[in-house]
Amino acid sequence: MPGKTTPTPRITKFTNCRVVKGKDLVEKDVWIDSLSGKILKDQEAFYGLHLSPDEIIDLGGRILAPGLIDVQLNGAQGFDFSVPQASKEKYDEGLRMVNKGLARTGVTSYLPTVVSSTPEVYWKVLPSLGPSGSHHRGEDGAESLGAHVEGPFISPGRNGIHKTEVLRAAESYEDVAECYGRENLTGSSKAIKMITAAPEVGNMISNIPSLTAEGIIYSIGHSDATYEQALAATSEGATMITHLFNAMRPFYHRNPGIFGLLGQSERRRPYYGVIADGIHLHPTSIRIAYNAHPEGLILVTDAMKLCGLPDGVYDWTNGERIVKTGARLTLEGSDKIAGSSATLIECVNNFRRWSGASTAEALNAVTATPARLLGLQGVKGTLDGGADADLVVLSDEERPFSEPTLTVCQVWKRGVKIHDTGSTDKELAL
Repeated sequence: MPGKTTPTPRITKFTNCRVVKGKDLVEKDVWIDSLSGKILKDQEAFYGLHLSPDEIIDLGGRILAPGLIDVQLNGAQGFDFSVPQASKEKYDEGLRMVNKGLARTGVTSYLPTVVSSTPEVYWKVLPSLGPSGSHHRGEDGAESLGAHVEGPFISPGRNGIHKTEVLRAAESYEDVAECYGRENLTGSSKAIKMITAAPEVGNMISNIPSLTAEGIIYSIGHSDATYEQALAATSEGATMITHLFNAMRPFYHRNPGIFGLLGQSERRRPYYGVIADGIHLHPTSIRIAYNAHPEGLILVTDAMKLCGLPDGVYDWTNGERIVKTGARLTLEGSDKIAGSSATLIECVNNFRRWSGASTAEALNAVTATPARLLGLQGVKGTLDGGADADLVVLSDEERPFSEPTLTVCQVWKRGVKIHDTGSTDKELAL
C-alpha cells in the first residue's frame, strides 16, 4: 500500500525589499509558506529543507512589513460592534464585511471595541467578537484577536461620548462578571482580551489581579485618577493606557495624573495608545509622550463605523447622532470628539511626520509593540521565522510638494495575497 504523500508547500520568496530591524530598515529576503500560513526561516528553508520558491516577487525596493494591528477599533464599513443585529447571523455578516474592508487598509489583526453598554448588549455581541482562531482563512481578511470592552466601569466625569446612564461601578469581581458575562472572561474560549476601566471608580483596583490572571489586559482610561491611583493600578497589574491624554485628568505639575506613569522606571511604565489623526491630539503632545516612553507607544485609530462613508449626520448608539466632517467626528449639538475616521496607515504617516520617529519606529508602533502588549511576540508583528505570514507591502515614494507617504500596495494574510493595488477590480475583490 503506497504511503500518504505530503502536499508540496506553496513557497513565496520576497526579494529586493526592505524590512524592519529595530529602528532601521534593512534589505532582506523573506520566505513564506501559504499552506502553513507561516513565515519561513530563509536560511533553513534553502539550506536545511532544500526548498525552492514556487514564486519570487521582486518588490523593487519597497517596504515589506508585518500586517498592522489596531487595538482600538469601534467599527468600520458602516458596521458598529456595539450595536446588536436582528440575529447573530446578521451580526456576523457585518463582521465579515469589516474584516475584508480593514484588510484593504493594511490592518490584518485587531481588537473589536465595544463602548459602554448595558449587560444585555455585551451578552449578545461578545460571543461573535472573540479571537478568530486557526479556522480563520487568509481570504477572510483581518482577524479578531479578542474583544476590547471600553467601559462601562469608567468615570462619569470623563465619559467622552459614552452614555452616562449605562455607566457602572464594580465593588467585586462578581459585578464585572455579571456585566460582561462570565463565559466571556474565563477559559480558553473567552471573548475579551482587554478592558478599559477607571481604577478610581468603585473598587476596580482590587479586581485587576483577577482579570489579569485570566490573561485579560487591564487598560486605564476614561478616568479621573490621580497619579497615585494610576500608580496603584499598575502595581496591581494594569499594563496599558487607553488613548493617552483623551478623556482623563489633564497633566498638572503638582499632580501629573495618568500621564505621570510614563515617568516611572522601565519596569513600571505601561503601554499607551495614541490617536494620531490630527484631531484628538496636538502633534507636540504626541512628540512629548513618545520622547518620554518610545517603547510603549501604540498607534490606534479609535475608528468608528463611519470610516469610509461620506460626510453627513449619522445615528449613533443609544439614540445619539454623530456629525462627520472629513476625518472629524463630533457628537451632534456639541464639540465633543466622537472617535476617528482615519485609517491606521494614515496615523502612521502623521506620527512619523510629527514625532521625528524613523519609518521603522513608526511601523513598530502598529506591529511589534502591540504584539508585545497582547503577548503575541513571535506570532504577530514580526517577520521572523515561525510567525504568521501576515504582511503588508508599502511604497514610500515622494509626492510633489509633500513628504514621503507610506501607501499600502499589497496585503497578505496567512500567506495568501488578498489585496493588490496593481490588480484589476475583480482581482481586488475579497
